[in-house]
Amino acid sequence: MNPAELASWVSAAQGAFLAAPDLESLKTARLAHLGDKSPIALASRSLGSLSPEEKAATGKIVGEAKAAITTSLDLRTKELEIERDKKVLLEEVVDITLPLKRSHRGGLHPISIIKNEVSDFFIEQGFAVEEGPELESGWLNFDALNIPADHPARTMQDTFFVEPVESGMVLRTHTSPVQIRTMLTQEPPIYVVCPGRTFRADELDATHSPVFHQVEGLVIDKGITMAHLKGTLDNFARHMFGPEVTTRLRPSFFPFTEPSAEVDIFFNNRWIEWGGCGMVNPKVLATCGIDTDVYSGFAFGMGLERTLMVRHGITDMHDIVEGDLRFTRQFGVGL
Repeated sequence: MNPAELASWVSAAQGAFLAAPDLESLKTARLAHLGDKSPIALASRSLGSLSPEEKAATGKIVGEAKAAITTSLDLRTKELEIERDKKVLLEEVVDITLPLKRSHRGGLHPISIIKNEVSDFFIEQGFAVEEGPELESGWLNFDALNIPADHPARTMQDTFFVEPVESGMVLRTHTSPVQIRTMLTQEPPIYVVCPGRTFRADELDATHSPVFHQVEGLVIDKGITMAHLKGTLDNFARHMFGPEVTTRLRPSFFPFTEPSAEVDIFFNNRWIEWGGCGMVNPKVLATCGIDTDVYSGFAFGMGLERTLMVRHGITDMHDIVEGDLRFTRQFGVGL
């Protein structure tokens, strides 16, 4: 992957977009040059396998190439939309006496849209996206994360246990087991984010749901400090909430991080709790076979519903989970 190769991808995409005679053809060209299997998308995903030194330089040129392709696509889309509208005005006549028949396009749920946005952001930073099963072993969900047997999170009030209880299986209460699976199967350096659905025995009300979504991040490398964590969170917060947002860390406690902190953001003239974070507890690293004399790391986790609610001023969780199209259409189709 070199600048000349990236430039050829940009040139090919720009040529394909310009050659598209209509919006349908442009959609095909978009999938070929910006879709999941396009060269630029594959290049973005491959950044996770590079060394930290290579990631910074390569991630920058890959991001610039992707931005150039996206800009070219937006310009051609506007041109073709103008041409289409002119054609409609000239060729189509509307019979206003006919009864109204209105149909709507399908689309992604706003949680899926924000999940994809977060994943794309971290892929551009050189992270890989990892996923895992929603039905998880108690060892991965609790023990490997240094959550003791008498911890309140293990009680029936918080956790959905799968019958027979002796099986030791639970519906995962967070996406942290994906981090454990990653550390058990991959050698450091590790840069991953883990988005997904989680489950806790909560009542559905304005701010809680028994089924919700998280995104967690994990970095394991040599010389990782809280400064790297704070910089990552600052960058993430600015992307999600705008360039003026401010973050702060408040001391807290989580069994799987030490030291631990709550992440707050100053948004819309008030401090709002956003998530949790900290340096990965050495006990967790040792459990996963990682040499704590060589490697350190940080982890963080945010709720996607909470992020969506804060960013868009949503005050009731029911709006997100009940599937009312009057709510979801506000966010576009997201395809």
